[in-house]
Amino acid sequence: MNLSNLLFGRPLRTSAERGEAIGPVAGIPIFGLDALSSAAYGPEAALTLLIPLGAMGLNYILPITAAIIILLIIVYFSYMQTIPAYPGGGGSYTVARENLGEKTGVLAAAALMVDYVLVVAVGISAGVGALVSAVPSLLPHTLALCLGILVIITMVNLRGVRETGAIFMLPTCLFVGTLTIAIVIGLVRTYLAHGHPVAVVAPLSLTATQNTVGTWILLQAFASGCTAMTGVEAVSNGVGAFREPRCKNAQTTLTIIIGILILLLAGIAYLAQVYHIGAADPNSPEYQSILSQLLTAITGRGVFYYTSIASILAVLALSANTAFADFPRLCQIVAQHKLLPSSFASRGRRLVFSQGIYVLAALSAILLIIFGGVTDKLIPLFAIGAFLAFTLSQAGMVVHWKKMGGEHAFHSMLINGLGTVVTFITVVIVLVAKFTDGAWITVILVPGLVVLMLMIHRHYMDIEKEISTDEPLHLEHMQPPLIIVPIKGWNKATKKALRFALDLSPAVKALYVEVNKGECSGLRARWKKLVTEPSERANYAPPELHVVYSAFRKVLTTILHVAQRESEKDPERQIVVVVPELVQNKWYNFFLHNQRASVLKARLYFLGNNHIVVVNVPWYLEEDHPHGPLFAEDTREEWIHES
Repeated sequence: MNLSNLLFGRPLRTSAERGEAIGPVAGIPIFGLDALSSAAYGPEAALTLLIPLGAMGLNYILPITAAIIILLIIVYFSYMQTIPAYPGGGGSYTVARENLGEKTGVLAAAALMVDYVLVVAVGISAGVGALVSAVPSLLPHTLALCLGILVIITMVNLRGVRETGAIFMLPTCLFVGTLTIAIVIGLVRTYLAHGHPVAVVAPLSLTATQNTVGTWILLQAFASGCTAMTGVEAVSNGVGAFREPRCKNAQTTLTIIIGILILLLAGIAYLAQVYHIGAADPNSPEYQSILSQLLTAITGRGVFYYTSIASILAVLALSANTAFADFPRLCQIVAQHKLLPSSFASRGRRLVFSQGIYVLAALSAILLIIFGGVTDKLIPLFAIGAFLAFTLSQAGMVVHWKKMGGEHAFHSMLINGLGTVVTFITVVIVLVAKFTDGAWITVILVPGLVVLMLMIHRHYMDIEKEISTDEPLHLEHMQPPLIIVPIKGWNKATKKALRFALDLSPAVKALYVEVNKGECSGLRARWKKLVTEPSERANYAPPELHVVYSAFRKVLTTILHVAQRESEKDPERQIVVVVPELVQNKWYNFFLHNQRASVLKARLYFLGNNHIVVVNVPWYLEEDHPHGPLFAEDTREEWIHES
């Protein structure tokens, strides 16, 4: 087994796509980790804004969480309707595009893409934050740990959807299981203590720096806490990954994810209040996350604590997998509409959209490096893209039900209409509350991405318009092309190129660019014996040796000028430049040659002359076989099988 097979698995046939489809249980770690893991950083993000209030701030975490849960339920019912209405996937983008217009769809796609990049960055940084809480000595290595985890998640996702679900199932179950057990123990102890439990290990003390509570600080806390809702749209975006019945399986997965998330959010918020656990300054050497403090307060720092922290770290870090599952699929759908490069629509060796995975990993790495892998610096950028996509999706569904009509259309419109209103209000709150903290970056990124996608779309449309035709093939006044073969002397590569050229046309011109006067005299003297006489004996028109002197040693420029001049002489005739090229079998020999043939081909292409055609004739060096391998091993086996 070669290294690529070991790292990424053996290539899968296109026909194996159905076998890669997943069920509702496997869908939880693939599409639900982002939503579930937000239970770890959503409440903390809200409590962080309440730090100035000290212990008094804990009185507001339950109302804030209740508002978030109500919003979550509204969005849940909305997406339960979106899944069967648009079973092809694409979520907010597809709904907005089909009901609100193409440009609105592009806006939804841009919002989702920005959100997914942030999902990766925030998830991984939050996971490393949990690790640093347990092992403070790792704090200086935060960024390195973030980037290392990003590489691992990228490689896992390149192995395919099914393997990803299987790998991530254990940490998901461990995360949900340990947190549920901790919440149950905490609730039981709270009940037995009549609402005033004693912590096994006392949490960090809360010091108030202000005594008044304003609406503004509560809105900011709510805006930060809304990050717990990111990832809810993931299932509707990835319906195509589920096996039949797709819609039912997707709805089951979404229901399980939302149910677990509500229980975790409510339990954490309540226990944080009764155990008097507030957020700590992430820059403090005594920093501990909310969950770390909660677990030590309920169970102490024993085996259960470290097992729970390990599961939290794993799930927070792996929550980026939701973006890796959805971002490439979204890019594939958008690319099919010619709004992104067409390469995003191509499947890789394991039937995943590899191009999207690579781009997502690169953008996330840049974001982590810029913000040093610190969650609090990334949180302000986080919720705007998600809630903007929510809003456009719900508004699109209102129009969808209006078009569809029917018995239940009005009821469905009410649900989606309510979702539109509340998510739009949330967008405004988050935008205003977090604008100066970094949300302005998202405000620039989303429109910028919209403009970029529209420019790509216009480029593809211009090309399509330019090359489209209904005219039949014209064969009148055909004449053989003029073949120009640039040569550097007489060798096997030159000989092969001339043989190929004579097969194409009787009009062949060998072009030698002389940079020192007289250097071609030896070849001139031998040309008749080497080329002219053998050509005549075989009844071919002998190729002409054309020598051009370049006083300033501009070999490639001279070749281009000759080709352009010949094209101008007879604009109706095709000019074919046959480029002999030595091809190295060993990569390290690449640097020993000037790669002039490759540069010549590129410059000929950039001439932009439709009457000049470039043909490459390679001569392979150090070949083990006379003609070289026709196929790689796996491809050859597949070709034989298909034949």
